[in-house]
Amino acid sequence: MRVLIDIGHPAHVHYYRNLARELENRGNQVFWSVKDIDVAKRLLDFYGFKYDVFSQKSDSLIGKALKQILYDVKLYWLCKRKRIDIAIGTSVTITHVSRFSKIKSIVFDDDDDEVQPLVTKYVHPFADALLSPEALLGKRKRKDTIYYPGYHELAYLHPKRFTPDIKVLNESGLKKGEKFFIMRFNVFKAHHDIGISGLSLDQKLKLIEILKSHGRIFITTERDIEPELMQYQLKVAPEKIHSLMSYATLFLGDSQTMTSEAAMLGIPSLRCNSFAGRITYLEEEEKVFGLTYVYLPERFEDFLSKLKELLQMPNLSEEWQIRRQKMLNSKIDVTAFWLWFVENYPESNNLINATSEFWSQFK
Repeated sequence: MRVLIDIGHPAHVHYYRNLARELENRGNQVFWSVKDIDVAKRLLDFYGFKYDVFSQKSDSLIGKALKQILYDVKLYWLCKRKRIDIAIGTSVTITHVSRFSKIKSIVFDDDDDEVQPLVTKYVHPFADALLSPEALLGKRKRKDTIYYPGYHELAYLHPKRFTPDIKVLNESGLKKGEKFFIMRFNVFKAHHDIGISGLSLDQKLKLIEILKSHGRIFITTERDIEPELMQYQLKVAPEKIHSLMSYATLFLGDSQTMTSEAAMLGIPSLRCNSFAGRITYLEEEEKVFGLTYVYLPERFEDFLSKLKELLQMPNLSEEWQIRRQKMLNSKIDVTAFWLWFVENYPESNNLINATSEFWSQFK
């Protein structure tokens, strides 16, 4: 089988890298297409994957629409040249190409319909199969969505897939057991980010003022970092960020993905942005498992209060590992399920059932 993985964000490399390797180990051929994003290309290089590069995404809606036509044409010819059987990912491009070719498209999506109306309208209906975490059960307009007990981040941070490398502490100038904090800030330029805000510079500086007496601070940003924060910029290689995070005291920021990554690792996390209360899988991580907390920007004082509470909490790390284990006990090795589904598609589409016995094979 010849499989194409189309990605538009560095996190997508992590989502699918274990799946790609497993597919290759079973004799399948895997190809990657990627937008011209430096971190994504660096990660693909690090993991030894060959890929085709498309131009960067545009920030404006008109620009996105024009670029989308270009992506569709380029991906179509790439798939034709590589004789692709199945295209997977989260992109609109693979669904468009699958509609005017024999290629089958499988979309993995963990965002709510209401926070991504364009994806809901122009991606979901055209995918041959749509897979989502079971936290979203009943929340999709597409009725034949396939739900599974897991999160995207468990595709690479499940204990079966990830072991932290303690050497990253020394590389970051840290000692084992030393307290430190990781912060992540986004720019909110995606199509679904219109009207969305995160932490302001003033709020970021207030967080630093509180944290700096408790431990080291490391900041990672989606694009350029503000001059006032430059001294805290994280310099660790992108492929090592999850190892570093697994030893952190706390994670703070306005990033959805890294908040969930912290939860998967059992690291307490605090998130502040306008998506608060609207991302179902993160709501489950907070309300069911108590792994993370989220606040709207206008509730920043509550955010600060929770931060101070966590900083004073005895046995914080031990408590979060107990909560993490509770979460893991109810979830699956997501890569194992994705592998089974892709390799057996389209028959797998009709073999899934909601029984615990079925899902136990992917534990």
